[in-house]
Amino acid sequence: MRFLTLRRDLVCREAVELVTDYLEGRMARRDAKRFEAHLANCDGCDEYIRQIRATIEILGNVQPEDLAPETRQGLMDLYRDFRAN
Repeated sequence: MRFLTLRRDLVCREAVELVTDYLEGRMARRDAKRFEAHLANCDGCDEYIRQIRATIEILGNVQPEDLAPETRQGLMDLYRDFRAN
């Protein structure tokens, strides 16, 4: 789990990195409140979390073993490329 920086306001990049912790309820209450305050004031991040929630609702709970090996590898490659940039 990642912890929020000591700065008063979240920046969008931090918010994107923290979405999973927030949606899975793994964020400390104080940090979740700061995250929600950022969402309330940032249309882009608010829309992003709406899209993530919609994706979760549509896909349900897909497990890695549910995916074909080439699909799983492709997703891992995409993630690595994203993290590298």
